[in-house]
Amino acid sequence: MDTTTTGLTFRDATEADVDTLVALIESAYRGDASRAGWTTEADILEGQRTDPEGVLEVVTSPDSRLLTVERDGTVVACCQLEHRGEYAYFGMFAVSPTLQGAGLGKAVIAEAERQAREVWGAREMHMTVISVREDLIAWYERRGYRRTGELSPFPYGDERFGLPLRPDLQFELLVKPLD
Repeated sequence: MDTTTTGLTFRDATEADVDTLVALIESAYRGDASRAGWTTEADILEGQRTDPEGVLEVVTSPDSRLLTVERDGTVVACCQLEHRGEYAYFGMFAVSPTLQGAGLGKAVIAEAERQAREVWGAREMHMTVISVREDLIAWYERRGYRRTGELSPFPYGDERFGLPLRPDLQFELLVKPLD
């Protein structure tokens, strides 16, 4: 039996979850704590990944949800889902670093896709990934996402998204059909 994905509870985040979710997202991507997992961006970005205002905006927006995943009352993962007409946008994905690599992320993304399809009728899921994150992109490709080659600039100079340690950062759009 897969104990990583048993006992999970999926729910929409509330304003009361904001600080917990910011801490989770930061732990998965930034600083030394993030090195316990494989999703760290500590070698390409310093500073913050998100902030309470950014998380609160997702939680309170009428077209988005911050899917929060708990096990035994503890938040262990989250992801943003935003309804954008024919497709849903997937973002702010974080799994607790000590739980990465054991199937929890797969369970979360599968539930996010199911909800986007069933709740909003979304035909595709879109996401953007920093293009130099080849290991992460490969993980998404194994889940059925495809690289589009469509690139957008990294917001250099906007510290809300971190302090880049390299000059070549940009986002690539990944897409997966949901039907």
